[in-house]
Parts: sequence; structure tokens; C-alpha cells
Amino acid sequence: MLYQNLTQKQQLKIHPQHLQMLQLLHLNTVELEQRIQNELEENPLIEEKAEEDGGFETNAQDAPDYKDYDEYCYDDIPDYKTENAQHFQTQAPIERPIVEAEDFRQELKNQLVLQNLTELEIEVGEFIIDSLTDEGFLEFSIENLADDYSMKFSKWVENDTVQKLITVIQQLEPVGVGTANIKECLCIQLKRMQQSPDVKLGLKILENYYHELMHRNFEKIINECKIDEDDLKDIFHLLSTLKLKPVAASANTTQTETILPDFILTQDEDGAHVSLARERSSKLSISSSWKKMVYDTEKSHTDNRSKQYLKSKLNAAEWFVNAIRQRENTMLKVMEAIVRLQEEYFQEGDITKLKPMILKNVADMVGVDISTVSRITCNKYVQTHFGNVLLKSLFTEGIANHKGEVVSNKVIQKTIQEVIQAEDKKCPYSDQQLVKVLAKRGFEIARRTVTKYREQLHIPAAQMRAFLA
Repeated sequence: MLYQNLTQKQQLKIHPQHLQMLQLLHLNTVELEQRIQNELEENPLIEEKAEEDGGFETNAQDAPDYKDYDEYCYDDIPDYKTENAQHFQTQAPIERPIVEAEDFRQELKNQLVLQNLTELEIEVGEFIIDSLTDEGFLEFSIENLADDYSMKFSKWVENDTVQKLITVIQQLEPVGVGTANIKECLCIQLKRMQQSPDVKLGLKILENYYHELMHRNFEKIINECKIDEDDLKDIFHLLSTLKLKPVAASANTTQTETILPDFILTQDEDGAHVSLARERSSKLSISSSWKKMVYDTEKSHTDNRSKQYLKSKLNAAEWFVNAIRQRENTMLKVMEAIVRLQEEYFQEGDITKLKPMILKNVADMVGVDISTVSRITCNKYVQTHFGNVLLKSLFTEGIANHKGEVVSNKVIQKTIQEVIQAEDKKCPYSDQQLVKVLAKRGFEIARRTVTKYREQLHIPAAQMRAFLA
């Protein structure tokens, strides 16, 4: 028998235009330029004003006069200059050979297309490769990668698909690429070796006793694995031959990376001023002739499908131009809020002046959602007098020092890095000893916090640093 029930439920539905707006906020300068070019090609109602200083028009007064025959023949130029001009160029630039170096990400993509994968899987795999750090680690979780891909490309991808492609990437060269940390990188290297007794024992210790290994709890490893000290020394020697990072910068390769900033920060007597590196909304407009054509078509007896097509193009053009304008206004507000919160840092670029700041602080100042701030600051740079700065690197949590002042954890990380660089390489500091050194400098933090920051800096434990010395 059928029954009728009255129920209430809430559903969250994202409007397609709202989803497109979120995607626009996520784009950086290069990606936005490509998106605008695509819209200009697909929608004839959008016009772009020409650059004022980018034209090829020439004034008649500035045009050089043509020489007549007499002036050309009797120019009093010595014959040796004209005869040997092709051999001796006085202003010829010095040509230097350019070494062609392929980025490891491109090499991974070349290997990926050779795998037995579908077109969608290759696209997701290339997205994962682009998410790798410069050292070849994958610091994002599977869920975050799936969400970021779905948001950027408007295609839903399952977590299982992302996990499958991470496994495929980890089988590529260089060995260890796509791993999340040093432990996984070492384990993959051992798995690819010939499975000798030492390799199997080393893999067992890494997988089951990595925590004890990092904290030098050797007695527990010896007792539970039933080995002696000589066997453990052999394992240490084997681990010392492995790479701690999948990708190591070569000393013979000069890596040139071009960063196009999204914001420009200038300093003067009145303080700091923020502007967009390239303002695009003022250059975009709706074509008046096409707009008139749309209105005339609505009044005429034209086919309904043509009317609907032109009207949809007009609505899309108006929305896109307004969306670009709204994007730029929101970006400026967010950047101005960041500059106000980090005013001391932007004066000299000293990382010790960096104050604790989270996304919620900026969102409350601007009056937008936290996700909006996250998308605006993702993969975007600001150009300052001390260099280009990644906006995401400015967001840090705070820790109170011995004076009760809240300092950024970036300051503590920099201090840990300086202490380790100045330590005795043959007898490096353990994490507990680092706690005592930091306490003398006014930072009262726990040992597990030191371990977390050290791992975030990709610095190995004291035992591993001693072997690498």
C-alpha cells in the first residue's frame, strides 16, 4: 500500500554563475588572461580596447625622410666600413649558448602519457604533477586534490581516481616523486632495490619503527627486531645512500622561473599603496553595435532560436564583464587588508616582523567568506621592493613567547633553520636539544611542535643529519 509522507529537508545548490565566479577568483594573472582571450573568441559581444601605447601608428613628423641618389652616394662613409660591415659588427650582441633544461614536471607528464590511462585520468594526473613541490613531494591530501580539480575544471572526480593516479605517478622517474614525506620517499627507494636481507630489514624498520628511528630509540629497534648493533649500523649505512628528496637541484643546471605578480605594492611618504599588476575590467566592454543588433532582433520577426542565442550571448557578456570588475575590486580589498595586517613586514621584508594572520582575520576585515579569501590568495604573488612574495606564505598561526607576545610560527621555523645550519655537523642537535636552544631565545614550545616544524622544513632528524655530514 502506498503512503504519503510530508518531510522537510535542506539542500545546498550552487548557482552555475556563482560557481564560475569562484573559478575566476581562483585564477592567477596568466590563467585569467587565457580565460579572457577565450571569452573574446567565443562571444562577439565582448570588446577589448586597444592598448594606448601598444599601437603601431607613426607620426608623419617622426617618419625619416628618404635619401635621394646624391645623398646616398656622397655620404662620406669610408669604404672599409661598408665592405667589412658584415664581418665586424660594432654593436652586435654577445651570443651565449643557452642550455636547454626540461623541468621534472614536464618529464613526468611525458612519462604519464605513455601509461595505459584514459583522457580524463591523464588530465587529472597532470594536475597532480603540477601540484608537486619543487622537491617532488605531494603535500596535498587526496580530498583536497579532488576538490581543487573539480572546482578548477568544473569536472567531478572521485577520490579513488586521484589515489590511483598518485600510485601511477609514484612509479615514474625520478624515484620517490609524488610521496608525501621523507619516510615514503625512502620506502619507495628500498622497494625498487633488489630485495636482499639488509633491504628487507631496512624497509621493515622504516615502516614499523620510523618514530623510534627518528628519536634515536635504538634499543627498542634492536630488541623487537632481534638484531645486534652491527646489523643496525649496516641499516644506517644503507639509508645514508638514499635520497631524502625525490628531486634535487643540480649544481650545473640554472633554473630560471618567471613569476608574473598579480599585485604591485609601492611605498612612499604616505605609506603603502596597492594596485593590480594588470587591470582588465577597464579594457573590456559590450559592443554597442552588437547590442543594438540584439535589441533590433527582439523587435523583428526573426527566428526564435536566433533571438534566444543572441540574448544568451548578451547576458553572458554582461555577466563576464561585471564579474571581472567584481573580481578586481574584491582582490584589491583583500590585498589592502593583508597590507594593513602585515604593515611592518612589508616595510623591509623581514620575516621576523611577520605577524600571526589567518584567513578569518582578512575575511572579517573585508566582509567576505573565508573561502573567497582562500581562492584570491591561492597561487598569487605581490611585487614589492624586496621581491615577489607568495600571499599564502603570509598566513601563519601564532605562538606566545616568554614576554607574552604572539609571534608567527614562521619566525620560529626560521630560528630552527638558523640553529641547525650553525650546529656541529658531526654532533647535530636532537629535537629535545632544539627545545632548550629555542627556550633560551624566548620560545617555549613542545618537542612535538619542534618536530612538526622541522619536518615542514624538510630537515631530517639528528641521526640522519649526522650520517649526511
